[in-house]
Amino acid sequence: MTTIRLPRKATVLLAGLVLAALAGCGSADKGPAEALGTKGAAQPAKVPAAPPGLPGMPPLLDPHDVYAADRPNKLSPVVKDFPSRIYVPNTNSNTVSVIDPATYQVIDTIPVGVQPQHVVPSWDMKTLWVNNNRGHTLTPINPATGEAGQPVEVHDPYNLYFTPNGKYAVVMASLDKELVFRDPHTMDRVKTVPVSCFGVNHADFSADGRYFIVSCEFSGELLKVDTERMEVVGQQKLPFEGAMPQDVKVSPDGKTFYVADMMAHGMWVLSGDTFETPKLLPTGKGCHGLYVSRDSKEMYVSNRGEGTVSVFNFPQNKLTKKWELPDGGSPDMGGVSADGKVLWLSGRYNDEVYAIDTVTGKQLARVPVGGGPHGLAVYPQPGRYSLGHTGIFR
Repeated sequence: MTTIRLPRKATVLLAGLVLAALAGCGSADKGPAEALGTKGAAQPAKVPAAPPGLPGMPPLLDPHDVYAADRPNKLSPVVKDFPSRIYVPNTNSNTVSVIDPATYQVIDTIPVGVQPQHVVPSWDMKTLWVNNNRGHTLTPINPATGEAGQPVEVHDPYNLYFTPNGKYAVVMASLDKELVFRDPHTMDRVKTVPVSCFGVNHADFSADGRYFIVSCEFSGELLKVDTERMEVVGQQKLPFEGAMPQDVKVSPDGKTFYVADMMAHGMWVLSGDTFETPKLLPTGKGCHGLYVSRDSKEMYVSNRGEGTVSVFNFPQNKLTKKWELPDGGSPDMGGVSADGKVLWLSGRYNDEVYAIDTVTGKQLARVPVGGGPHGLAVYPQPGRYSLGHTGIFR
């Protein structure tokens, strides 16, 4: 038998052809490496998904209920020793009336700046800020003692909110046409966001805190604002001639936003995620303030123009009751008592405050206060931190 010796280069070439043939014998679904038993090679690392909520925001106690921390008398250790009081800013008197809810009596009157609009709990719940809109100041009140501190200069503070992570205060500078992000403690300006709508005034945040919806009262518009970027990412005109949107509130499941409208006489209903064109749900003349019950099942809707309160049922997705104030009135802004049994509302054009039973809808008291009472704060309230306004707690 004759042995054929191949040159070295030919031998190398033949070996390569054999390997290629073996690779070709693998399954059509498998690559060469897998066919040759080298499947264990390292795979490219997956890019981690962005966290679901705003960085630094305390996680919701219940992902299906943004108000789960607001149950009756579930007071934070920060506020549990504060005396229960109703703080009423009187826009025409430049004062804050302090009511003892146990007696329905005014027990103190605090002088503040020009045209106080709202009394706003700070994010850490240790301070109440009085928004002196035309005085261009914020007056701090210590809720432990009821004493006012030195005013802080802040231009055009019509309303005040706090980002869910406590990183910024957000001043609704209505006449300045600005959203002003500030340090939540010193109130130093961090970023000014000019807006093209007129009368920015009320807002609420998405369940994950990544955006908030703002109402523009004087141009009938809504804004969607990216919380972390501090930028307007959406804007739309409400589909009603002469619309005047007011208070904003998100549903317990975080899927729906409700916007009170005092000229459309009802609530606009929309998805905040899609920022779709909203639909109107009529409630009553002068629809103005929106307040969620302690069990997250109902929302109280003040109809300032007719002296009534409508009750919206979240599980049933409809209005179920309407309460009428005896002798009429102008129910405006307010809040719910810590135990959930009393709804407190200012009587904007009647220089009084109303206490309403949340079970029966009956008026419990009508308390005379200063001129033009507006955004009163019930304090303390349950919750872990405040998003601002007259008390939006999570």
